Amino acid sequence: MKNKARSATQPCPCGSGQTYADCCGRWHAGLSEGLHAPTPEALMRSRYSAYGLGLLDYLLATWHPCTAPGDLELPPVKWLELDIRFAEATGDAGVVEFIARLRDNGRGARLHEISRFVREDGRWLYIDGTHPGMDEAPAA
Repeated sequence: MKNKARSATQPCPCGSGQTYADCCGRWHAGLSEGLHAPTPEALMRSRYSAYGLGLLDYLLATWHPCTAPGDLELPPVKWLELDIRFAEATGDAGVVEFIARLRDNGRGARLHEISRFVREDGRWLYIDGTHPGMDEAPAA
């Protein structure tokens, strides 16, 4: 998937109400300059925007090396809305629960995830996520 151009004055894809430049755009553009999202929620929002904009390098750079895929291919979906349900950072660990609405082959869908983050060397990294209702083992 190619990067999708985004004007700095357009609304941020993450739905924060800020412009792209004042929100996720600064983390996307600043990665090479050592600027990093300051909280797990800010990182989650910037990763959501990166998925929508096709920023593979950003996604891989903000994924913890122990859990990051060797290669990443983005699904051909249209990301519609991000709803942050819960965000918390305690020390160097963080959790963000979110629901993302998307359109996949013309059909509406939702992604509900509880994401784990860790702060290493002053920067937050995505570790992994569970999907409530999908990750539980079936009852015996």
